[in-house]
Amino acid sequence: MKRFFAVFSLAAVMFFPLYGQYPETVKPVKNVIVMIPDGTSIGVVSAARWYKKYNKTGSGLNLDPYMCGSVSSFCSNAPIGDSAPTTSCYMTGVPQQAGNVATYPVASPEKDLVPLDATMAYQPLVTVLEAARILQGKSTGLVVTCEFPHATPADCSAHYYNRGNYNYIAPQIAYNNLDVVFGGGNSIVTDDMKAHFKSNGTTLIQNDAEAFRNYRGYGKLWALFGAMNLPFDLDRDPAKVPSLEEMTRKALEILSNNKNGFFLMVEGSEIDHAAHANDAVGCITEFIAFDNAVGAVMEFARKNGETAVIILPDHGNSGFTIGRRGCGGSQSSLEDLFGQVSQYKKTASGIESILKVTPPDQIKTVFKQYTRIDLTDEEVKTILESKDYAIGDYTQVSNNRNMRYSIIEIMNVHTCFGFTSGSHTAEEVFLAAWHPSGDRPTGHVANMQINEYLCKAMGFKISLPDLTRKIFAKHADVLAGLKYGIAVKDNFPVLTVEKGGKTLSVRAFSSVAYLNGKPVDLGSVTVYVDKNETFYLPDDILKKAGL
Repeated sequence: MKRFFAVFSLAAVMFFPLYGQYPETVKPVKNVIVMIPDGTSIGVVSAARWYKKYNKTGSGLNLDPYMCGSVSSFCSNAPIGDSAPTTSCYMTGVPQQAGNVATYPVASPEKDLVPLDATMAYQPLVTVLEAARILQGKSTGLVVTCEFPHATPADCSAHYYNRGNYNYIAPQIAYNNLDVVFGGGNSIVTDDMKAHFKSNGTTLIQNDAEAFRNYRGYGKLWALFGAMNLPFDLDRDPAKVPSLEEMTRKALEILSNNKNGFFLMVEGSEIDHAAHANDAVGCITEFIAFDNAVGAVMEFARKNGETAVIILPDHGNSGFTIGRRGCGGSQSSLEDLFGQVSQYKKTASGIESILKVTPPDQIKTVFKQYTRIDLTDEEVKTILESKDYAIGDYTQVSNNRNMRYSIIEIMNVHTCFGFTSGSHTAEEVFLAAWHPSGDRPTGHVANMQINEYLCKAMGFKISLPDLTRKIFAKHADVLAGLKYGIAVKDNFPVLTVEKGGKTLSVRAFSSVAYLNGKPVDLGSVTVYVDKNETFYLPDDILKKAGL
């Protein structure tokens, strides 16, 4: 496996001949924090900066002093990235296909942008987060505004070829025994997960902001708000849902108790959601909420002196621009560009939730209350006619005649922001970084190099390929010569091994096996892939189980 990972370092040089650099020796640090504003094109960053200036809430962004380069982030077989493979590459060092969560991609030679080994398809790949816990005893955490098994958090802490299979991804995150998980997704928590939390000392707080704020413990903590993703920051009720900044500060407070240090990933998840919908005020205010979390992290890092921080999007989205055809171009004043959008008191999503319960004869009044826009009769008709066209997939808001997009179209007509797409885009994304010794990447880098930098900053003594080989070995190799079988029980594949009158049961997507009914901690999650009917598990599982 070493050979296959080495190919990617070479591919970075071949594919990006003008790649950036960082000091050959990167001093390892105690703590590493990765911050990802999901789906953030550079136009959103610029707009957020101008928005703050117009509204006199600051002349710049918290991340501005740390800007140092740009990143090409892409799938293994496509220049336009998907959240699952892009952050997976940051975490594993391997570019992957759309839908892949920390999983080696299937080779497609006619499309592949980097060399792939077809025999490695579907192989789970160890992430930086997992290595931090397994190799160094560090605490680990995820802070997001989406549901916790969504693509980016899953990329750090789970493995599967299909990012949408929460039934297999969510338990892996639970059984990976993270110290902190804050975000959304209460509807996804199962009784089995709750039982595991009870057994490993994890406190679970659900829809209780007060309990979250009053938590003063030192143990593992999950705090989830809402059934799935959190409300957009502009629509958020602070009494019920903490901000990304607040959750980040709480995570730092808990994680910093570990003398070995920690690895933390913080995601501004819903910048991407707003970009898919072409919701300009959503993009801007979500990014500012993310930048507030950056402020909290940098305050901690500079004071702590043992923390490295990498801040970068996973990909662009929507082609967001300040200025579009039909506006004044270079003659547009700050007022022209940011006056109207600053009047918007809720995102289109927030306005939609209000208008759905508003009597038709009051829609004009309510809409003006939140936007300062006087609706025409035709616009009211458009909103009412699209009311019943619900859209369940947030990535398709701008591609359907649904109520939210009807609202967005009206809001956007009154601004000068442009959008080229309702989907992801392939332009380079920004790179910002901090290292207490100044050892940070600069210039233009590829996604694989971000992983290389993270591994050096973590100071791993064992490479990710070597660790992958140890904890994600194929069951046929590990159990050669033994009697075993695979069956489905309670919707989960279960591997049963018999030896010396003892029976070992290994459930997929769990880190706990059972020897004659007694639990055995495997130290890492197991993964089952139906495409090749293979369990991936620790190569020393028999020793761990005492077989």
